[in-house]
Amino acid sequence: MTTEVRNVADALDLISGHWQPHRLTSVNDYDVKVVKLQGEFVWHTHPDTDELFMVRSGHLTIQLRDRDVQLGPDDVFVVPAGVEHCPRADEEVSALLFEPKGTINTGDTGGNRTAALQEL
Repeated sequence: MTTEVRNVADALDLISGHWQPHRLTSVNDYDVKVVKLQGEFVWHTHPDTDELFMVRSGHLTIQLRDRDVQLGPDDVFVVPAGVEHCPRADEEVSALLFEPKGTINTGDTGGNRTAALQEL
């Protein structure tokens, strides 16, 4: 947890790669992460936790097995624990994620898109 003021836009400006989450701060047992997204991620689940997406800029599609969820700037969506999903960003998206500490970005799928949480 940081006791300093953090600016979301400034933090996002520091990120150059896609699908590489960076810890902005922590709240209790949760990390607040900033991330840039582009392209299609991997289908995965987080069996034991919900995952909150908040789009800051761009348009994000969260593909679910039964529907697609469209998010634009300032939209928030929670993927419930255990629900298989695949985020897709046709153009670059800047977003915040709220997840319990230790949550792996690829959930139970793993693979070459698994990224260690980076500090800003």
